[in-house]
Amino acid sequence: MESQTIGTPAPGRKASAAAGRARDRRHARRLIANRLSGYYFRGSILALCLVLGLVIVFIGRTALLLFGQISPADFFFSFNWTPEEDAFGAASFILNTVLLTLLTLAIAVPVSVGMAVLTAEIAPKWLKAFIRPTLDLLVGIPSIVYGYLGLTVLLPFLRHISGESLADGLLAAALVLALMVLPTITRVSDDAITLVPRKYRDAAYALGSTRIQTIFRIVVPAAGRGILSAVILGMTRAIGETMAVVMVIGNTPQLARTLFTPASVLTSNIVMQISNVEFDSTWNYALHMMAFLLLLISFAMIMIVRILGRKRGEAK
Repeated sequence: MESQTIGTPAPGRKASAAAGRARDRRHARRLIANRLSGYYFRGSILALCLVLGLVIVFIGRTALLLFGQISPADFFFSFNWTPEEDAFGAASFILNTVLLTLLTLAIAVPVSVGMAVLTAEIAPKWLKAFIRPTLDLLVGIPSIVYGYLGLTVLLPFLRHISGESLADGLLAAALVLALMVLPTITRVSDDAITLVPRKYRDAAYALGSTRIQTIFRIVVPAAGRGILSAVILGMTRAIGETMAVVMVIGNTPQLARTLFTPASVLTSNIVMQISNVEFDSTWNYALHMMAFLLLLISFAMIMIVRILGRKRGEAK
């Protein structure tokens, strides 16, 4: 009997060898899948960077052609925008954009931070469960819906309370934009306040602080970088918003001297005029320069948010 089994592998050894080969095949498949996944993700990142780079190069190259036709001083410091007379001063649009953004933030930031404090620190669980999904829903509403509400509801209301004949202008646009950026600033600020360690609150209470003192002297300052990041993100959306602003600001190329003066900002001027100009014209180059300015501003703000987020991570 023993002679019959000499040189013949035992059944257990066969099963063990088969299992080992199966493990090797699975391991090889995982390695191939991981490698292909890595190539796919790297390719996706490179494609995204390529598209972004092409956008920057195309807009920047076209925009810089402007200064072969007019001087930078005429573009940045002149208030005379009359393309039919070869006058391309964009100072009024730039100042209106700055004023609109500041007015929007002055309206939206106090309300947004207050709502974030309410949601993160004060509201009961059932109210939090209602507020947070509602804010997430507001973020996803298209901007043209906000603009339509501003056109049909807000402007008649402003005409009634102000006595103005039109009421188009910076105030109407700022109120619409404030409603649009409020969910973004509130949700990001809410997350920043929620992430403040519990030990900060416990230490404040142990020292005899009241709830309000703990919130506004300990928690909110500790979440300051996150709140600032939220404000910058809101500012980025406010600067780049187009359709809602077009519907309520008046679209007149002049400097807004009052809150009810019909005016125009960089985005609204671009969208109102870009379809009416020839590509190889100074007018088109001026509009591309406005778009390039918006691109640079947005890029700078995003970089600030990234730097603040990195510093906050290092502080932890």
